[in-house]
Amino acid sequence: MKLPLRAHPALRNWFYGFEPPERGAIVLGHRRVYIVPSRLGLLFGGALLILLVGSINYALALGFALTFLLAGMGLAGMVQTARNLAQLRVRAARTEPVFAGEAARFRLQLDNPTAHDRPEILVRQSASGAQATLDVAAAGLAEAVLAVPAGRRGWLPLGRVMLETRFPLGLFRAWSYVEPESRCLVYPRPEPSALPPLAPSDRQGGVRAHAQGTDDFSGLRAWQVTDSPRQVAWKSVARNDTQHLRRDPMLTKQFAGEAVAELWLSFNDTPATLDLERRLSRMAGWILASERAGVRYGLILPGCKRQPDHGDAHRAACLEALALHE
Repeated sequence: MKLPLRAHPALRNWFYGFEPPERGAIVLGHRRVYIVPSRLGLLFGGALLILLVGSINYALALGFALTFLLAGMGLAGMVQTARNLAQLRVRAARTEPVFAGEAARFRLQLDNPTAHDRPEILVRQSASGAQATLDVAAAGLAEAVLAVPAGRRGWLPLGRVMLETRFPLGLFRAWSYVEPESRCLVYPRPEPSALPPLAPSDRQGGVRAHAQGTDDFSGLRAWQVTDSPRQVAWKSVARNDTQHLRRDPMLTKQFAGEAVAELWLSFNDTPATLDLERRLSRMAGWILASERAGVRYGLILPGCKRQPDHGDAHRAACLEALALHE
């Protein structure tokens, strides 16, 4: 049972009994649980009607007993179906960022405060159809993971989620809607490509170095046939092999006396012929390649600049800047 998609938001909120987004723990009160006969339940009701008519026509005492016994079982099943959802508590857990093209794994925790089990609960995200089925033990906690496709960068909200059950007889279908305040940050899809030119330069987008030498690490550049095997960035090559990733171009380490290796990843270094999304995807690929190579790197975007650093926190901050860039 659904309202038309074009119905006024206030009317939808009144009908479903809540105003999104819902913060904190969401309690499924009895007024939020809807129940209707399933197809099997309609067939069951038709069979009961035929039994009742036959018993009246032929005055069959056993027929009356069987009819009312089955009807009582059906009513008891209806109560149990609604009870399987009522008073259940739903809470959204933390969602880890993903890259565009992957699936955002939204986690919903179902808390059962009562002393009876809650079997066969279906959790489905309305927009994508991602779903999971789970059982919640008495006074227990269960977690449903919904794999929602992340098509584009930015914030991806979870949206409306339906909880449904047909336990125990399948004669009735009970459901309820929730819309927790949960969203996932989607990074641009990384595009594997070679890092910007790493020749020593004072301009932004290169590596700052004072003199060529073999004392301190200065940066990376594309591998050449004449390079010594000792200068190859084998750590980056090994990570590609162990993680089964698409192989990036082989890189060679550069050294400079009294140099501090600071690679600047600038938006202006991306080809101007590409659209905005492709340019951000290329920069996301540069960030991942720089992390694999162990280089200190900074990020320059229109209206945003992050100083050179390295590590998971810096990587996440740079990718977040790309994801939210407008």
